[in-house]
Amino acid sequence: MHSDTIAAIATAPGLGGIGIIRISGPDAEPILRKIFRPTGGVCPDRVESHRLMYGTVRDGEKILDECMAVLMRAPRSYTREDVAELQLHGGGYVLSRAMELCLQCGARLAEPGEFTRRAFLNGRIDLSRAEAVMQMISARGEQEHLAAVRQLEGGAAAFVRKAADDLYQLQAGLAACIDYPEEVSDEEGTQALRPGIEELIRTLQGAVDERTSRLLQDGLQVALIGQPNVGKSSLLNALLGEEKAIVTHIPGTTRDLVQGEMILNGVRVVLTDTAGLRETEDPVERIGVQRSEKAYENADLAILILDGSEPLRREDETLLRQLRPNSLVAVNKSDLPLQISADTIRGIRPDLSCLVVSARDEKTLQPLKDRIRAQAEISDRVAVTQPRHADAIRRAVAHLRDALRTLDVLTPDMAAVDLQAAQRALGEITGDQVDEKLLDAVFSRFCVGK
Repeated sequence: MHSDTIAAIATAPGLGGIGIIRISGPDAEPILRKIFRPTGGVCPDRVESHRLMYGTVRDGEKILDECMAVLMRAPRSYTREDVAELQLHGGGYVLSRAMELCLQCGARLAEPGEFTRRAFLNGRIDLSRAEAVMQMISARGEQEHLAAVRQLEGGAAAFVRKAADDLYQLQAGLAACIDYPEEVSDEEGTQALRPGIEELIRTLQGAVDERTSRLLQDGLQVALIGQPNVGKSSLLNALLGEEKAIVTHIPGTTRDLVQGEMILNGVRVVLTDTAGLRETEDPVERIGVQRSEKAYENADLAILILDGSEPLRREDETLLRQLRPNSLVAVNKSDLPLQISADTIRGIRPDLSCLVVSARDEKTLQPLKDRIRAQAEISDRVAVTQPRHADAIRRAVAHLRDALRTLDVLTPDMAAVDLQAAQRALGEITGDQVDEKLLDAVFSRFCVGK
């Protein structure tokens, strides 16, 4: 338990119907009694826990705002400390002045994520659940939200603790081999240890899906590429249902990347409209082309847009031949007489899927959305989705592989160091093995007030 008391505004900046101030620490109740007065009398010497009260926040005898207040005594609170909350009107002045009163009464301003950090340090949640709190707040799609819920309910922690227990059993077997060499020979110890390590490696590797983790964190990255004036910007606007990119008949209008987001299959899809890919002497347009090429390289899915109202040009054919596998080809402007067909595309690249669309006809866009939606499919069985957790798993696997190599050339006792390193890596996920530097890195990403 911490000796000081912290306070912060827990709601987002700006105007709102409700604004919440949260106070946590040993002076939460005294501060509440100093600035809050319930309707009908003074605040009692001992406030009843977990009971919502109606009254006013006072600056001396001056009423600042009417509000609701609640005290949650330890350990039945978010931080396992005494926690008080004031639910005021969400005006900027009211909240800032109420915060000043809390600070004047002895609280200090909370650091980012400090309430959740105290919940972790006080043993209410492990580190993976603490991170799930921020993942829940920042979720912008259903799949991100579901992954946060699974982690908040202990999915990642349960998996890691089971793997850590299995690793402890391996270490116990190794200790028996080291402590009782007359009963367990090095050969017997190695034969017993190796299968367990190999199985644990398979288990850990199966829990990490790099693609799923990336989609949950960054969304599906889709790049719309092609020659200038083929309708990339129009198609972006049509898919998003909003005027995101400027559309003109002048080739080269789009000179920088234009992005927009939509949700498919509960996954964020980030569409990027790129500058036309062509040779140019214009230095500004050349920078746009370079950025387009980089967007293409980094995209999960590239869609080559062709102008179907014009015959296939040599530049289009060059792009088509260079297009990487698993990309899509969209023949645009099907509302005009077509000069390019799907058979034309298949004659050059039979391995690519081709769709005929029109940015002006929403019905033709549905098959394209379905193809993008298929790319956004992710597994709901992946136990580890946070990049930090995945990195810790990879390091644990690397140490386990080192242990296997050690068993090939040295005695079993030399593998103990590698197994201990793997155990420490797993402990970083749940917080069983943690230092202040790691905690600072985790909670610095949190918002103030959470």
